[in-house]
Amino acid sequence: MKKKESYSLPLMHDSQIPLAFPVNKNTANVNGVILAGDIGATKTNLALFKIHKGQLTLVKEKSYRTRDFSAFTEMVLSFHRDKMPVIDAICLGVAGPVTRGKVKGTNFPWEIDSEEISIGLRVHSVTLINDMEANAYGMAALGKTDFEVLKEGSNIPGNAVIIAPGTGLGEAGLYWDGAQYHPYATEGGHCDFSPRNELDWELWKSLHQKYGHVSWERIVSGPGIYSIYQFLRGFRGMPEPKWLTEKIKKGDAAAVITTVAHEKRDPICIETLDLFVGYLAIESAQFALKTKATGGVYIGGGIVPKILRLINRELFTENFVDAGRMNPLLQLMPVQVVLNDKTPLLGAAYYGAMALMN
Repeated sequence: MKKKESYSLPLMHDSQIPLAFPVNKNTANVNGVILAGDIGATKTNLALFKIHKGQLTLVKEKSYRTRDFSAFTEMVLSFHRDKMPVIDAICLGVAGPVTRGKVKGTNFPWEIDSEEISIGLRVHSVTLINDMEANAYGMAALGKTDFEVLKEGSNIPGNAVIIAPGTGLGEAGLYWDGAQYHPYATEGGHCDFSPRNELDWELWKSLHQKYGHVSWERIVSGPGIYSIYQFLRGFRGMPEPKWLTEKIKKGDAAAVITTVAHEKRDPICIETLDLFVGYLAIESAQFALKTKATGGVYIGGGIVPKILRLINRELFTENFVDAGRMNPLLQLMPVQVVLNDKTPLLGAAYYGAMALMN
């Protein structure tokens, strides 16, 4: 039987990524119970933390399929049953744009309203932040072993960015004020995909016919991997083998494609993975240029950490450093993969704890 995980973290963590938090940093006299949530299109992670004298300690955590519930409060009632401590604060990192305490999930049907949650669950402090903003805050809890270098770079202080392919494509920035980072949310994953060559242009036309607007999220994501694969099947005129059809029917299409590519069992799967890596590099570089992210690019999400050993690093670097006159700047920028899948949950817990200090 697997041992139940438990961990405790100092609220002001001595991390390699120093963050400026939204409120007062005096944590010594703050106590309470925080419900933290990482709400994605596919999966929602909930965790209960106790904060005592600036120390966050995990009490309980559980994962749910997001679409199995019609509302967040329904999920909380399943998670937080009798004999559990009273919740003092809730902070949710949600995959969607948060406006005035409300958010409609980008890739799931819920609408989440902080005021309704506060009334329904009788919790005074309820905060909603974008899931990528939570991801950025969560990096304050990470150490060196939670990262793996994908591309080397210089150690120049400056802005940083985090990009996270999963069910969608999340992006957030970290503004550097000279001493600390200030995370902020973006919806950059929904900006237009920009073709660079004839193959890209054919892919764009195929997706435009299907969706209309073609964003980077349509390509640099789990569903995007399958979209690239389907396009290449038709474009290359290579029918899908029956054994592969059966594998895709039984499992997650993106996972099957990347595994088959690694095993070198199908040329279309191999090309799909190479294109995905190239597009990830291009969009990472474009986001980094727009923010002058000399502090580095961080890649999180549910896909890249799982396929890290499959990524052609030379191919990634070649596509990342490909912006003409800005190539010297891109060469300076390190790229690291965030390995800890609890990062957004920890970020929500940190942010919720800070809200108790008002």
